[in-house]
Amino acid sequence: MFSENPCLVRHCRNIALSTFDAQGNLTEEKNYCLDHMPNPGEFKEKIYEYIASHEKIIGLTACGLIFKDIDFTNKQFYGCNFHHCTFMNIHSENVKTHMCVFDFAVFNDCSFIKSNSMFTSFSGSTFSHTLFTSSDMIQDNFNGIKAFQSSFDDSDLFNSRFIMATLVDTSMQNCNLKHTLFYNSERQNVSFKMSNTREALFDLHGSELSKGDSL
Repeated sequence: MFSENPCLVRHCRNIALSTFDAQGNLTEEKNYCLDHMPNPGEFKEKIYEYIASHEKIIGLTACGLIFKDIDFTNKQFYGCNFHHCTFMNIHSENVKTHMCVFDFAVFNDCSFIKSNSMFTSFSGSTFSHTLFTSSDMIQDNFNGIKAFQSSFDDSDLFNSRFIMATLVDTSMQNCNLKHTLFYNSERQNVSFKMSNTREALFDLHGSELSKGDSL
């Protein structure tokens, strides 16, 4: 699992970026956050290069970075922290993220088709024109997300949480929703066609959806 080292600047509450040794390997040395990094451009390139040159990435902290037009196909991320990152025009397949954090991240025009995600948090994130179709997203945290014109079709969302989420023009057709929580969520033009809504929990007192009526 990643270690949340604080920024070296006193009183800064941001999380420091990962550090690298002379051979380009990850270290656990203390560092600055992106806002206080003396040479942010150079350090961003180190992180981009590290991801590009490794298939399996463990314990990387890249909070606040922008990822654009980057191919994550077949990449495996374990215990990585992408808090407050922005992902733009990312079109990848078979991405694996286990025990990772994407809290308050922004995803715009992205697709992660056939991805595999477990015990990963997307809390407070925003998804616009983003696809997670045909994916396994098991026991993930989507609490408080905002999803616009996005799709989770044909995915396994077992035991994931969408508490207080805002879902607009978003599709969850043919999904496994067993034990999936939608408490206090706002849904506009959301399709659950062919999904097992009887197994999902939409509110504490039951609802038409939880009784099996799909939109």
